[in-house]
Amino acid sequence: MNFELFIARRILNDNENKKNAFFSIIKIAIFSISLGFMIMLFSMAIIRGFKNEIKNKVIAFGSHISIMNYDNNSSYETEKIKKNQDFYPNITEIKGINHIQIFAIKAGIIKTKKDIQGIVLKGIGSDFKWDFFEKNIIDGKKFQVNDTIKTNKILISKIIANLLNFKVGDKILMYFIQKNSEQLRFRKFTVSGIYETGLYENDKLFAFVDIKHIQKLNFWKKNEISGFEIFIDDYDDLEKMWDKVYEIAGNRFEENSNTLKVETIEEKVPQIFDWLELQNINVIVILSLMTLVAGFNMISGLLILIMEKTKTIGILKSLGATDWSIIKIFLYKAGFLIGKALFWGNLISIFLIFLQSYFGIIKLDPETYYLDKVPVLLNIYDFLLLNLGTLLIILIMLLAPSFIITKISPIKTINFN
Repeated sequence: MNFELFIARRILNDNENKKNAFFSIIKIAIFSISLGFMIMLFSMAIIRGFKNEIKNKVIAFGSHISIMNYDNNSSYETEKIKKNQDFYPNITEIKGINHIQIFAIKAGIIKTKKDIQGIVLKGIGSDFKWDFFEKNIIDGKKFQVNDTIKTNKILISKIIANLLNFKVGDKILMYFIQKNSEQLRFRKFTVSGIYETGLYENDKLFAFVDIKHIQKLNFWKKNEISGFEIFIDDYDDLEKMWDKVYEIAGNRFEENSNTLKVETIEEKVPQIFDWLELQNINVIVILSLMTLVAGFNMISGLLILIMEKTKTIGILKSLGATDWSIIKIFLYKAGFLIGKALFWGNLISIFLIFLQSYFGIIKLDPETYYLDKVPVLLNIYDFLLLNLGTLLIILIMLLAPSFIITKISPIKTINFN
């Protein structure tokens, strides 16, 4: 039997210890560690959930990887490329790529009797991935795109609907100014549905229509589009999948002698992803501070344990126990107390995460945070790493103060008591 572990358990289960003032101080230390860990775990779940939600929304509007004409045009008047490429739609046969779709975009102006609003029409084909937007339609329904028959339906956001007082079934008149021309053209659409993603800037900007409208407005042929959007299985493989797509499409030349540009979502909207990366700093700061606070609380608790058990330490030394053996006894006991604190911290945190995940108790301003409630996502690897890391770091912090045991003289402690 492990001698140190046996003694630590006996000390821990000593009912007399639970009645004195020292044990009350230990309970305060346990409570502070539980509270600190609860904050750490909940904060990590919020940051993980926040980043995941924002990424999913941005990717839904722009895909993981896009293929377009390689030009220097930063406006919404894109250069055309050919739809008939040998990688379309066969590129989905590559492991890790689950979908490819065509698109075309064009800026326009919605005019009503009282208001005017500029938006961007995103033309979609029959291969459009509706999964995300279908879940976020709050009124009406999606429209069907047929490869042969053009539909006049349009999907607009709640922001646009509120700004211009539109509802499902209303007619929308849009005006377009042709590139390099003063010619004004117009199209009339019928509102099929209204969506709301919470990504304010994109919601305010984009509406969805049949791609054939964009092709006709740009005087493009049926085989001409703005580009392709590619979705992958795992966001962590983004760079690797970009390499594969670039090998297939990156060196191709169009009729205008321009090559195709292969671009990741991080390159397309770097400001959002740079901002998301900054959130990692918040996590590091919170985890570091909370771990230090928990460690110092446990150090004070350990010193109190040593003071309380000075006589026991003297007796163990007189019986031949080494300093390291006695240190291990107190580290074992500290480990039990930390484990108890982590148990309650985990239990309360998981309960709060469950409440927030299913009921969205804590709300947010979507114009500022892109979300209407605080998102939470608990990753099992983060959960295990945080528990093990907290336990190990606090135990390491306890090593130095535990060496005070080596200064305790068995003769003096026994005589004193």
